[in-house]
Amino acid sequence: MNTHNPKSFNFRYSRPLGEVSYRPSMSTPSVRTLASESLFQNGEYEIGIAHGESLYRLKITRQGKLILNK
Repeated sequence: MNTHNPKSFNFRYSRPLGEVSYRPSMSTPSVRTLASESLFQNGEYEIGIAHGESLYRLKITRQGKLILNK
């Protein structure tokens, strides 16, 4: 059971209006940003990310969203 209220979340960037695809302003990037196209090449839908001694799997879902699993 979730005990958080999503309406109380503070977002780093303002949310766009309408159905505009959202990308944060690149004028002052605070985090190194990679395009997903540079990670998923040649029609791949899943990549592995080694972090410490763990392997994570980053996948593109059928709806085009990203999901990260350990």
